[in-house]
Amino acid sequence: MRAAGLIVWQAHQSAARLLRPGITTAEINQAYRETFVEYGAEPLFLGYGARLGVPAFPAETCISVNEQVVHGIPGPRVLKEGDIVSLDTGCRLSGWCGDAAVTHAIGNISEESTRLLEVTDGVLNLAIDLMSQKKRWSQICKLMEEYVVEAGFFVVKEMVGHGIGKELHEAPQVPNYYNEAMLASEDFELRPGVVIAVEPMVSIGTERLETLDDNWTVVTENRKNSAHFEHTIAITQEGPIRLTGPPSDEELAQMPEWLHDRTQWVIW
Repeated sequence: MRAAGLIVWQAHQSAARLLRPGITTAEINQAYRETFVEYGAEPLFLGYGARLGVPAFPAETCISVNEQVVHGIPGPRVLKEGDIVSLDTGCRLSGWCGDAAVTHAIGNISEESTRLLEVTDGVLNLAIDLMSQKKRWSQICKLMEEYVVEAGFFVVKEMVGHGIGKELHEAPQVPNYYNEAMLASEDFELRPGVVIAVEPMVSIGTERLETLDDNWTVVTENRKNSAHFEHTIAITQEGPIRLTGPPSDEELAQMPEWLHDRTQWVIW
């Protein structure tokens, strides 16, 4: 799974280098497509939904701008100064999957949006840190929700993380908030061998969502900004490992030369 996760990480770096006012979301998606083709990886999002009886997702990446929480479809939309854009993608390599998301600022953004990104990234890092300290997921998601609420934002509760392995979405569900009734039946132990995609989504002013007429793009009901960060995490005897995190020096030697300039890396 590390190999798949490393390709996802590299695809995110390739896309991040393109981000600027004036670029279209279709051009950003092209960077993901090219990375997956280069490494012979199967994009997990392209065509997703066809087997579920819903319109097949038409791109390799969900690109969600501002009030779009998740599942935004890449296309002719042009990014502008002050936007925030969430990039979510995954791939399968040799039968195993990786999935990760990150939200970027386009140029100068508002103080509120800056804080939104800091808190969403922060709550993901909090969850990963707690995996070496807690026994069950219920102990972590409760603290995740408290972290977001204390910062003055809202946890998106309709969307949760998930188990991941040979398929993109596997058991268990991985909520970013505490719900006693749900966790009574769905709580799980954090033991070596468990691999989960942890993906908090945080919004301004509301947790309520709507789905647009394209049947994919999910937006906040109040049309205020939302952010999304995600890593695929493996629980090991030595603690949690970010399978979609940055490469070691050994792994870096196998990658394109431009990745050796660490000043350009997007670390989350």
